[in-house]
Amino acid sequence: MARQADENARVKLPRRIVEKPLRQVAKRLLMALGVLLLTMIIVYIDRDGYHDNADETVDFLDAAYYSTVTLSTTGYGDIVPHSDSARLTNILLITPLRVIFLIILVGTTLEVLTERTREEWRLNRWRTHLRDHTVIVGFGTKGRSALQTLSTTGLGKDHIVVVDPSSKVIEAANADGYVGVIGDATRSDVLLRAEVQRARQIVIATQRDDTAVLVTLTARQLNRGAKIVAAVREEENAPLLRQSGADAVITSASAAGRLLGLSVLSPSAGTVMEDLIQQGSGLDLVERPVTKAEVGKSVRETEDLVVSVLRGHRLLGYDDPKASPLQLTDRVITIVRAAAVGPRTTLPPE
Repeated sequence: MARQADENARVKLPRRIVEKPLRQVAKRLLMALGVLLLTMIIVYIDRDGYHDNADETVDFLDAAYYSTVTLSTTGYGDIVPHSDSARLTNILLITPLRVIFLIILVGTTLEVLTERTREEWRLNRWRTHLRDHTVIVGFGTKGRSALQTLSTTGLGKDHIVVVDPSSKVIEAANADGYVGVIGDATRSDVLLRAEVQRARQIVIATQRDDTAVLVTLTARQLNRGAKIVAAVREEENAPLLRQSGADAVITSASAAGRLLGLSVLSPSAGTVMEDLIQQGSGLDLVERPVTKAEVGKSVRETEDLVVSVLRGHRLLGYDDPKASPLQLTDRVITIVRAAAVGPRTTLPPE
């Protein structure tokens, strides 16, 4: 069972499929038939130069028979070229056509071997160069939304790895240009295939809370320094996720409920909050380091609208007296226009 699970857990690199396999096979068959038909026509035109041991004459059926056994290298010898022109035709035309015919027939096998070699080379190259990437476990609604937000910060597709047990989900991720790993993320061998031990950030967006706990435990054992953010449905499971090693836990059910409640009290306030959590449009929440020009100033003297100050492991509110004056080692969480996010946003430290 363990061996079967290991075989099922595999890395799939994104690629652009030029043609469907059935269409490729059909094209090769048509090419092979075309070569066969051309050979039959050549033999039939020069039929007087061939000798049939059965009745000494060569008709169209005999030409088709001779072409088939010649191109397939069977060569029974019952029909042979005896004139100089027929032998010269076999040397200059029939033999090259035979080679082409065989190449077409074995082309599928050669392509499979070439594709395997190419995929192994790409996979080894990918593993060699992959560093400080982001692993997203679960590519459902939550996982896709998290990925879209990360993409707006400038995180490239080559630095994102998606892990999901569904092959169809991984195929969808590949179609979007992301590397995918098919398998159960609660298994360490699956996370190792995603190179989680060298990841900088891990986003856990599974469908079940118990699965999220197991994935968090496994990921934290493999990577002590990565930032792990996990989502749970029930708020009562959030402490368990933190104990398992998650740096931040988002309760999806309660967060949606709070947004619903805020929208009931004030639809406009709900719209503003939804805009803030939707990165890349309107207003955005951005975490950035304090600049040298801001050192020693109060929170209200900064150019941006600061809502919180991160000092070490403490998160201070904008109205907290301890938040001012700002220090060079501080990080501030600000509200800025989406257009200003690109050059100013930096990823949090490891």
